[in-house]
Amino acid sequence: MPTANASTLTSLIANLLDTLADTRSAEDALLEVDLRRRQIAGESVFSIQQNVTTGRDPADEIRLRRLYSSVADDYPVNGAKRKTLTPWTECLFLQGRVFVAEGSGALARHFDDFDQMRPYGLQSVINVPLLQGNLCYATFNVFGTRPRWRQHEVLGIRLLALAAARWVPAAPGLAYRFTGVPLTHSMEA
Repeated sequence: MPTANASTLTSLIANLLDTLADTRSAEDALLEVDLRRRQIAGESVFSIQQNVTTGRDPADEIRLRRLYSSVADDYPVNGAKRKTLTPWTECLFLQGRVFVAEGSGALARHFDDFDQMRPYGLQSVINVPLLQGNLCYATFNVFGTRPRWRQHEVLGIRLLALAAARWVPAAPGLAYRFTGVPLTHSMEA
């Protein structure tokens, strides 16, 4: 499938937003987002990870659970993992910033499960934090087979993440790991 170029990105995103306005289920919405992801990023792997960290988890850990996966056979929905504080977690969870890494060496440095990714030929990633206030309640993740992203692809993935955010619930009991304030309190402030 040929990927969208910079000039077609606007119509692709506008079409998605129109489609999502009539979509009633999260499953259907995320399938639509996934279709556009393939049009923007081409050969890639896509997932959404919910932050399911609670006040009972160790202070230096973030617990994640997969809400959506484009390759569910190898990365199943509801699969869970723990992450410690690293430049990756600090970028997404402390700073609320998009993380872009390019080149298989960069992936190997930032992802302890890179050996599991290797068979897919993945060489680059765009991770977008889904935020409520300062709380990263989920991450929108696209791993590409090309060594470098084009500027319009990064923008397109970021826009897809924003469009998907309304369909991604915050986990019950989610605690803002670094202040101990539960999500419900941070939203009332």
